[in-house]
Amino acid sequence: MKKSGINLTYIDAGGGLGIEYTDAAFDPEAAVAAYARQLLHATSGLDLHLLLEPGRFLVAQAGALLTTVLNVKKNGSKTFVIADAAMNDLIRPALYQAHHQILPVAQPKTRSAAKPVDIVGPVCETGDFFARDRDLPPVHPGGLLAILDAGAYGLSLSSNYNTRPRPAEVLVDGATHRLIRRRETTRDLFAPELP
Repeated sequence: MKKSGINLTYIDAGGGLGIEYTDAAFDPEAAVAAYARQLLHATSGLDLHLLLEPGRFLVAQAGALLTTVLNVKKNGSKTFVIADAAMNDLIRPALYQAHHQILPVAQPKTRSAAKPVDIVGPVCETGDFFARDRDLPPVHPGGLLAILDAGAYGLSLSSNYNTRPRPAEVLVDGATHRLIRRRETTRDLFAPELP
């Protein structure tokens, strides 16, 4: 571009820093160092102002969606874990099969073999799922599941589809916690309606 007379003063590298959505080991320091080396190599000798957009890298792993198991049912050889959260709360799996690690909040007292299940929501849509054929230890109605890495796109992509209120947000800091966004109510959903 410089040879063609185009002199750039700014370049935006976007959000090239990713995270590990599976349970594989993830070293954020090493990821940043490798990314920085690539950027320095690509911009070496250029007098540019470099812009970065590391939002997902900074906040994705800071958030989890907690959901209660409503039911566990079998249909033929398939086992479904039905949760009270739905695609309107975290749409990434439905949109593009994004992988989010899902763990029982209370670990079982005895080691039971994990079995493949579909983890789905209560909205009657074929896209209302969080995971398909995912190995999960046995869970029971009333148990809590944590859907990890929801900090970047959970609430920001949520909707009121099927007249479902958005969940509350709780900030956890060590052993303390506080409500930072209350759960929406039905009144909230209908407040914008004009008589």
